[in-house]
Amino acid sequence: MSNQKALIAMSGGVDSSVAAFLMKERGYECIGATMKLHDNTKEDMENEKTCCSLSDVEDAKAVSYKLHMPYYVFNYKDQFEKAVISKFISSYESGATPNPCIDCNRFLKFNLLLNRAKELYCDYVITGHYARVEFNGERYILKKGMDETKDQSYVLYFLSQSQLSRIQFPLGEYRKSEIRKIAEENGFVNAAKKDSQDICFVPDGDYAKFIENYTGKRYEAGDFVSTNGEVLGKHKGIIRYTIGQRKGLGISSDKPLYVCSKNVEENTVTLGSSESLFTSEIIADDINLISVASIESPIHVKAKTRYNMKEQPCTVTQLDENHLKIVFDEPQRAITKGQAVVLYDGDIIVGGGTIK
Repeated sequence: MSNQKALIAMSGGVDSSVAAFLMKERGYECIGATMKLHDNTKEDMENEKTCCSLSDVEDAKAVSYKLHMPYYVFNYKDQFEKAVISKFISSYESGATPNPCIDCNRFLKFNLLLNRAKELYCDYVITGHYARVEFNGERYILKKGMDETKDQSYVLYFLSQSQLSRIQFPLGEYRKSEIRKIAEENGFVNAAKKDSQDICFVPDGDYAKFIENYTGKRYEAGDFVSTNGEVLGKHKGIIRYTIGQRKGLGISSDKPLYVCSKNVEENTVTLGSSESLFTSEIIADDINLISVASIESPIHVKAKTRYNMKEQPCTVTQLDENHLKIVFDEPQRAITKGQAVVLYDGDIIVGGGTIK
C-alpha cells in the first residue's frame, strides 16, 4: 500500500474516473480536481462531444463523492484564454492549423496542475490518458498505451523529464473495454458516457465563426489560385481553409481540387490536385526530446504528423537545439503547418515538435 498523495485531473469522463479508482486501489490518498477553463454553461455549449461542461463537473463531483475523495474546481479561465484560445486564433490568422488540445495539456494540465499538486503536497498528477511512463535507469520514457486504438501518446510528446517523474497514466496498461467494465462494476454515473471529440470551446466545429465572434474581426475574401498562379475564383477568408480540404470551396472544376497552401501576405489560397499535396521533407521547431537528450546523428524511426494517421518511416536529423529535419521514406499527404510531428521508436516516443 502507498502512503503517497495523487491529484486526479477529472474531466467528468469515464477514463479519468477509472484512473481515480485505480489509484485508490493502489493505496494512494487521492484528491479530485477539474479545471474550469472557459464559460460553456450556456445551453448551446452543453455538448456531449466536448469536455469541461457543467454536467462534466457534476459527473466528476459524483465520482469523487463515491470514491470518498475531496474534490475541487480550479479556475484557469484567464490562463486558458492566453495559452490556448489566443494561440489558436493567431495560428489560424498566420495560416497554420493549431492543435489546441496539445496546448491545453502542455500549458495547463501538465504545468499549472502540476504546480497546484505541489501546493497540495501531492506526489503525482494522474490523468486518464492512454499512455505509459517508465524509468529505464537513466531517463523517464513515454510509451504508447497498450490499447493501440486509444493510444494518446501523440498529444504528450512535449513532456519533460521532471514532469514525467511526477505523472502517472494508470490506464496505459488497459483496453478501453476494460475501463468501461470497471466503471460499470463500480456504478459510476458516467460509465456509458461517450468520449469527448470536439474542441471544447468550439463545440459545433465551426472554427471560423468562433474566431470571428471572438475577435470581432471579419476576414477579407481573396483569390483562389492554381499551382500555376491562375486565379480560379474567390475564397471567403483565409481562416476558413485547411490543407487538404476539398469540400466547401465553391469552385467548379472538371477534376477534384484541394487546398494545397495559404499565403497570408497575399491573402491567397492555392488549390491543386491530390498529387500536389504530397511532400517528403519537413522542418519542426519548438522541439522536445524524451527518450534521448539529443539526436547526435541521423536516426531512422517512424513519425506521425496527425493524431489519427499510421506512423510512417523517416530519417530524423537534429539541426540545432530547437529544430529537427524529418525526411519520410515515402511522400506524405497534406502535412500541415502548426500540427505536431511525433517520433516513434517502436512503442517508445522519441520526441516531437511543431511543423513549420
